[in-house]
Order: sequence, then structure tokens, then C-alpha cells
Amino acid sequence: MAEYSAALDRTVLQNYLDLPSDGRVQCTYVWIDGTGENVRCKTKTVEEEPQNPSDLPIWDYDGSSTWQSEGSNSDMYIVPRALFKDPFRRGNNKLVMCEVNKYDHSPAETNFRHSCNKVMEAAKDAAPWFGIEQEYTLLSQAGHPFGWPKLGYPGPQGPYYCGVGANKVFGRAIVEAHYKACLYAGVKIAGTNAEVMPAQWEYQVGPCEGISMGDHLWISRFIMHRVCEDFGVICSLDPKPMEGDWNGAGAHCNYSTKAMREVGGIDHIQKAIVKLGQRHKEHIRAYDPKDGEDNARRLTGKHETSSIHDFSSGVANRGCSIRIPRQCGERGMGYLEDRRPSSNCDPYRVTEAMVRTTVLDDWEATF
Repeated sequence: MAEYSAALDRTVLQNYLDLPSDGRVQCTYVWIDGTGENVRCKTKTVEEEPQNPSDLPIWDYDGSSTWQSEGSNSDMYIVPRALFKDPFRRGNNKLVMCEVNKYDHSPAETNFRHSCNKVMEAAKDAAPWFGIEQEYTLLSQAGHPFGWPKLGYPGPQGPYYCGVGANKVFGRAIVEAHYKACLYAGVKIAGTNAEVMPAQWEYQVGPCEGISMGDHLWISRFIMHRVCEDFGVICSLDPKPMEGDWNGAGAHCNYSTKAMREVGGIDHIQKAIVKLGQRHKEHIRAYDPKDGEDNARRLTGKHETSSIHDFSSGVANRGCSIRIPRQCGERGMGYLEDRRPSSNCDPYRVTEAMVRTTVLDDWEATF
């Protein structure tokens, strides 16, 4: 008797995906569940291609199965907020980034997009731009880093960062598939590279202005998980997937305002850094879904990180909390890089925190 296998023949599926759909459109609603770091999805058929999120209806789902409600009052609302082309079904089909609201239409506990959007509206004159460097680790279905020896470890870190060759990088096919899928979807993916730990990679999203940073990064994560699903590999956003002498995974956030990008902007960058240092503890709580607990495993002061307990800054220093890129230091204008956010951070929380601290000078306002 043949063993059951979860690996299905994708060529068989293609026969069905090529069937015409009589003009109807499949819209995959994507939302953040109660963990604050995982995405869920389900698909709705609509009669014509939506042009705006408001063209789609508010939908609902069982929040008791996503750690967001009790079974006796389980319905949660998903509200369409951003549209992307669907790289899996193609055609007129869409991916829909949604907010989650509770039964009374108030934001769910993990709906940080709601407050982030208000903050970005209040700060829109500052034209905040963001670019996030999303690091991640590919794992086998057994949970071991992809390509690593089953009963051991690869050689020490050194040859893997931006590496080339079968003995230096593992999983490039997944990286390339994700890159093209993001380009097709309309995600502002800016680039990709192999990271310091083998089986660890990075891609960058941005520049995005305001609320769009969170929308684009979350959809890029959804696409990554779907691509990995097709390859039978797991994408981990854990900030320290392997204990020991291995780099962790972050989501470094590059940030600027209009004033920082103009001549003399370095003064505005330095002022922003002073403000960020004064709110270090608040930012640490906002920079991972467990209010700093996850990041404590990564921000040790080693492996190109600063200590979670200290705040520091410097030009071209990857061991600081905030790095000013050398080119920006030389030009006297540009942007800063906050190296503290964890790989599994919520970009809505991160970008909201940065704008509250550096532009609005107010952590309490609800706008």
C-alpha cells in the first residue's frame, strides 16, 4: 500500500487553473490572526474585477479558530483595505489585504492597521517613507534549516552571505519564485540576497509611503508562505531560529521624512535619533508580537545586533540600534535604519511607533 504524501503534482493542478471562469473573479481575503504574526486567508467569488477595496463586501470568519474570539460569539469581520494581483490564479483575480474587526465593529486586538492609518494621516505632511528588510529562514517540514545536514551543522558563518554555489546557498528557487510573484502582484519588492546564516534569506520592500508599507509587507509575507507551500518547504519568521553562534533574523526598517531627504537632512535625522533613544523601551515593545520577548533572544549585542537593554547609533555601524548609512552620512541627507525590529514584527506597529516618536511627539493621542 502506497504511503500517503502531502506533495501533490502541480502539473495536474495546472489543467484546472487554465479553465475559463466565465468572467467571475476569485478574491482571496488575507488577514492577521490572533498571534499577531501569522496570516490566514479564504476566497470569495465576485461577478466582476474590483478596482478598489471598497468594491468588495465586508466578510466574516470564525474567530474562535484563529485565537480571536469565543465560540459563543465567534464571528469576526474582515474589511478589504488594499488590492494586489493574484500571482497564483492570475487573470483578474486578486489578493485582498484586510483589517479585522470584532463583532461590534471595533478593531481586533491584533488590528494595528487601524491606529497606524490614523497616525499616518496625521503625519502626512511629513511624507514618511519606509523600506523594510525582511529576513526569514527556510526550514524542512521536520523543522530543520533547509539544506543543513540532517544530523549536524554546516560550516561556520562566513561564506554564505550573498553567496553563490550549491554548498553556500539553499533554496534559491523559492527566492526567485517569490521575487517574480511579488513583482506580478504589484508589491514594491526592491531586491533580495542570501543572508549570513545558511538557509536564511532577505528581501526588501519599499520605498512605501505611510500605511502602504504595512500592506505591502504583509502581502509579501503571504506570498512567501504560499510559494513555500508549493515547494513543500516552511518559511520561518522566528527572530532566532537556531540557538548558538548563528545570526538571528530581523526586519530592519529604513525610514525618512521629507525633511530628512532634503539638503541639510542630517540634522533632522540626528534629532529623530535622539527622540528614538528617549522612547527605546516603548519601541522594543512594539517591535515584536510578544512585546519584546521574542526579540530578547536576538538582540544580545552579538551577531550584528545591539543589546535589547541599550540604545546606540552610529554611521555604518551594524552593531547599533540605529545605523546611518555611510552614503547618507557623507551626503548629509537621506534616511536612518532602525535595526531593532524582529523578523516577525508587525510593520503597522513599527511604522506607527516611528512616526509617533519622530513626527508627532505623542504616544497617547488617538486622533
